[in-house]
Amino acid sequence: MVARPVYSNWNKVKKPSFSISGADHGARAVISWAVDTYGDDLVYACSFGAESAVLIEMLAEAKPDARLIFLDTGLHFPETLELIQRVEKRYPRLVVERLKPDLTLEEQAKQHGDALWQREPDQCCRIRKVLPLERALKGVPAWISGLRREQSPTRRFTSFLNQDERFQSIKVCPLIHWTWEDVWAFIRERDLPVNPLHHQGYPSIGCVPCTRAVKDGEDLRAGRWTGSEKTECGLHS
Repeated sequence: MVARPVYSNWNKVKKPSFSISGADHGARAVISWAVDTYGDDLVYACSFGAESAVLIEMLAEAKPDARLIFLDTGLHFPETLELIQRVEKRYPRLVVERLKPDLTLEEQAKQHGDALWQREPDQCCRIRKVLPLERALKGVPAWISGLRREQSPTRRFTSFLNQDERFQSIKVCPLIHWTWEDVWAFIRERDLPVNPLHHQGYPSIGCVPCTRAVKDGEDLRAGRWTGSEKTECGLHS
């Protein structure tokens, strides 16, 4: 029996190797292993983007009652919130947990000033995303993420299994070898529910103030935090 990888003994555990030769580039094998290894302790931190559609479908096949976490910042597009309702109808056994920050938007404005996302986007993401996920993942041995190596230079070295120092957990990334075309081919094949903003020039969708449509020839994540050097919300730093 393979020892169960946990953050504290990561360097001592022999990690499994996964073949990427199949049509799904190893994604199903990784998800199956994670479900078999961690069971009910496995959590999927879900953004409900295009990659999420793929992972939800595969995860529901392996564990119909899987636990999903959504970081409800209070600043999401209405289309994103409506999509969650559609997903819940399609997968009635999935558990979608909406995590809210300790501070409401009004309380955040009183403590840090209006439109913190414009002046200090890192601080805003910390309050509304990072800290809530830290609480949710406390004591959780493994969590799933939809990172792909193709998405950005900061993600090009992501592995199937990653020692996540920020959250003291093992981050499982089944889609690292998928291309944007792979993602959409799977979505079309299964007729999966997706955010309609994807069809309006938004390949990466976050909070309303920090997301715009991308222009032809731009990077897929060029629409996030435009005008700043920020490229990540802090969950994957």
